[in-house]
Amino acid sequence: MSKVIEIENLSKVYDLGLVGTGTLSKDLNRAWAKLRGKPDPYATLVELNDRTQKSSSNMVYALKDINFSVNQGEVLGIIGKNGAGKSTLLKILSQITSPSIGSIKMKGRVASLLEVGTGMHPEMTARQNIYLNGSLMGMRRHEITSRLDEIIDFAGIEKYLDTPTKRFSSGMTVRLGFAIAAFLEPEILIVDEVLAVGDVEFQKKAIGKMKDVSKGEGRTVLFVSHNMISIKKLCSSAIVLENGMVKFIGTTEFAINNYINDNSRKQEITLFKRNDRTYSGFAKFKDLLINNNEPYSNFSKKLNFRIEIISNRKINNVQIALTICSLSEDRICCIDSKSQGININLKEGSNLINISCSGIRLLPSKYSIMAWMGEQSHTLDLVENAKHFKVEANDFYNSGNLLTIEKHGYFYTEPAAWKVQ
Repeated sequence: MSKVIEIENLSKVYDLGLVGTGTLSKDLNRAWAKLRGKPDPYATLVELNDRTQKSSSNMVYALKDINFSVNQGEVLGIIGKNGAGKSTLLKILSQITSPSIGSIKMKGRVASLLEVGTGMHPEMTARQNIYLNGSLMGMRRHEITSRLDEIIDFAGIEKYLDTPTKRFSSGMTVRLGFAIAAFLEPEILIVDEVLAVGDVEFQKKAIGKMKDVSKGEGRTVLFVSHNMISIKKLCSSAIVLENGMVKFIGTTEFAINNYINDNSRKQEITLFKRNDRTYSGFAKFKDLLINNNEPYSNFSKKLNFRIEIISNRKINNVQIALTICSLSEDRICCIDSKSQGININLKEGSNLINISCSGIRLLPSKYSIMAWMGEQSHTLDLVENAKHFKVEANDFYNSGNLLTIEKHGYFYTEPAAWKVQ
């Protein structure tokens, strides 16, 4: 199978703060190097793109030493944390920006959907934008016209076809943008997280269409998303980016496991010291224990939580919610004090809260807890992936068969009564 994208030693350098090197002579040296196809002469002063660390330089690698290739008809997922370099990579492939170092070889027309409104002229109508985008892709007017009805039907905007797109909602704009990108038959389709703006129905349609264009029509798709379920359903392989560098390339399943397990290890930092949280400054989760840190291996066992909260003042009527999530970031169920009519008052200093649940029947897998605390719906503290725990395999029904998430969802039930007539 032929390669349609080949990337070698790709790096992208950005200036922090003011644009430019700071002096005219250095700016001219950089421009002259770029014209000759030479590396940026000031790239040696560049730091890695770790947004959590204070910078000692005024330049940063948004991408560094990227090497990979994509075959025709392949659907490649690109995953990583915010700031990992995903959007920068797609912008370079879409020729919105150029690399500082390295080379890119691409075969065929490229259609991109990177941000809401990408490629749309707000003063033009939806119909005019369809023809504009088609023309930019090198298509003739009759070719665009032959696909016009399909684009309109898929986007579901027939009533607003002759309305300027500046009056569209973000969801309608994404619908139109994706329909244009998918139906004007590019050889390479690039889609960023922007699909999350659309409603659930449209997201399903879009993922289905991307499957069709790759498998049925042999076109290549690059797909960025934080939704691991969408990545798993759509992509045959994936790349994990971290701090602007490729951390892993391989099958989708192994890539997702690499990304999730790495995040799990990083989140084992003491909860109180975690900086990736939404914190009001008044009350803070200090610790969270699940079953005293024992494996939740017995399906019939109660799930016990022990929460320690540090508050710098008395706070009455506090609401606490613990949401159990899959490692694909699905929210499975929530234990919420307000919904049960539980009134929690915090005293100044340390507060211990114990919660016991017996009705949760989870299938074998790894799970995480999102911890939220609020006062009159205002957030006091929010920590995603506050704690991870594992449900181990167990033959609960004594049938000799183990239940799995892949086949049975996330929950199991008490033994059901079966009667065959």
